[in-house]
Amino acid sequence: MSEAMTTKIYIKNMVCPRCIMAVEGILKALEIDVLRIELGKITLKNSLPSISREKLSEKLSSVGFELLEQGASILISQIKAIIIESIHHSESPMEGKISAFISSKLNKDYASLSRLFSSVEGITIEKFVTKQKIEKVKELLFYNELTLSEIAYQMNYSSVAHLSAQFKKETGLSATKFKNQRELNRKSLDDLGTKS
Repeated sequence: MSEAMTTKIYIKNMVCPRCIMAVEGILKALEIDVLRIELGKITLKNSLPSISREKLSEKLSSVGFELLEQGASILISQIKAIIIESIHHSESPMEGKISAFISSKLNKDYASLSRLFSSVEGITIEKFVTKQKIEKVKELLFYNELTLSEIAYQMNYSSVAHLSAQFKKETGLSATKFKNQRELNRKSLDDLGTKS
């Protein structure tokens, strides 16, 4: 099937594999033909009539998702999905700089993406990445399967000292103290770093 005949729909708040399953269930219930479901994006076989779009929007909203219209909100959602996917759902540490990674994934100039993200979200992309990384570090510390050194490597930190300093700055606790508390005070991934 020609890619030109397909329709792409973007959805806010899809941050995990369970989100994909939830959206898949909604699409099946509405009998919407789908080619592919990814974090933050659905590719449909055909265009979506406005009545179906309204029903889809309503069903998605009822479970905490939001159907995005074209433009800036889609780009912001894509940036977040790329970051969340690479930090929380990837098997290996991200190679290179996040700026180059995002820019290549979206095929857009990073400086303009960065300005857009900051103006809409109130924080920089880098700060959002830091918050996501620290949340993943909390998870890894909580499960107590890796040493701090292994976590630093997995999360692409230059050293344990760099990880420790960033962790303390973000949480107010040292990584060791957090680990000893064994208390998981975690936030929803899509809420991290946004204006509250």
